[in-house]
Amino acid sequence: MPSSTRPPQPLDGLLVIDLSRALAGPHAAMMLGDLGARVLKIEAPAGGDDTRGWGPPFLHPEGADRESTYFLSANRNKESVALDLKGEEGRAILTNMIRNADVLIENFRTGVLERLGFSTTHLLKLNPRLVVLSITGFGHDGPEGGRAGYDQIAQGEAGLMSVTGGSPSDMQRVGVPIADLLAGMYGAFGIMSALYERSQSGEGQVIRTSLLASVVGVHGFQGSAWTVGGVIGRANGNHHPSISPYGLFHCQGGSVQIACGSEGLWARLCDEFNIDPAAAGMATNGERVQHPELVRKTIEEAFASDAPDALLTRLNRAGVPAGRVRTVDEVYNWDQTISQGLLIDVEHSALGRITLPGPPLRFFDANDSEYDRHHHQAPPMLDEHGASLRAEFGTVQ
Repeated sequence: MPSSTRPPQPLDGLLVIDLSRALAGPHAAMMLGDLGARVLKIEAPAGGDDTRGWGPPFLHPEGADRESTYFLSANRNKESVALDLKGEEGRAILTNMIRNADVLIENFRTGVLERLGFSTTHLLKLNPRLVVLSITGFGHDGPEGGRAGYDQIAQGEAGLMSVTGGSPSDMQRVGVPIADLLAGMYGAFGIMSALYERSQSGEGQVIRTSLLASVVGVHGFQGSAWTVGGVIGRANGNHHPSISPYGLFHCQGGSVQIACGSEGLWARLCDEFNIDPAAAGMATNGERVQHPELVRKTIEEAFASDAPDALLTRLNRAGVPAGRVRTVDEVYNWDQTISQGLLIDVEHSALGRITLPGPPLRFFDANDSEYDRHHHQAPPMLDEHGASLRAEFGTVQ
């Protein structure tokens, strides 16, 4: 939200209507809000965003001001208003918002927005400069267009689970809702691209993406291995299918991860730990990839006498990229995380001062001085800004 005491932000003056629920759309809207856009979160009067009920963990779990930590993760820098979009008043207020907005984000199932009286044709008639982001599960058209989509379903259908896990018989989902998050990130990127085009053409447009598209969009080498090479990727545990050694290795009392992305790094590793770099089955990356158990056994024998901290010291001294596997609490207590501005403190209306994960972008000028982008608003309570927003947009404009 704009503030007279807040330093200028990149997206100051941009008005965003967030009609989305759960995660993909709200994440896209939050990305814009982090950079100064004014984001109006439209919620259903009965319960609001679905994620307000997702938990535990909840804060104040037994009280009327119960807040879901899931909701808190995706809704900072927004104003909340509860509108019944099936009622005349709610539709009238939303119509006034649309006439004044720059961006509208929605992730209804195909056809829902039309039935509410806000087809994309009508949206752009109300505001020809409007940029609309529409996110679905599997796409708006095609043989399964309009199919409902949830993150884990999309991870499976889009192939991500087939290349994640210990083995083809032990496929796993990614531990965060990555399809939702990626759809939000791609959506925000699409919005910014459309706004740039609008600055030249003067016209808005509709952007469509999906959970399916977001996951296929990050297949990376796994995608081209099939489309070009005819090779189907499979779950391979904590080791890279095309680079070796690159993965998790056990040591005394724990484990570390190493990444030898070149023959030079392999040579450094071998020199530090007295491994023969030209041993049979290990002389080239291609050979090592073909003999994963040999490589793993050789390296873990070399690591067996060192605990993780001592081992990481040796690897760092040798110039071999390496790291530990941290738990979430360790990450947020890590000095490096804190130094990157990845935690923010905000004042919540019911919870008081709370700490949230922060945005991952930082901005600097030509003198390497960081711009102040550290003023954030806490995620809103349901309809927290309802009175002021109804007053602002409840009259004919």
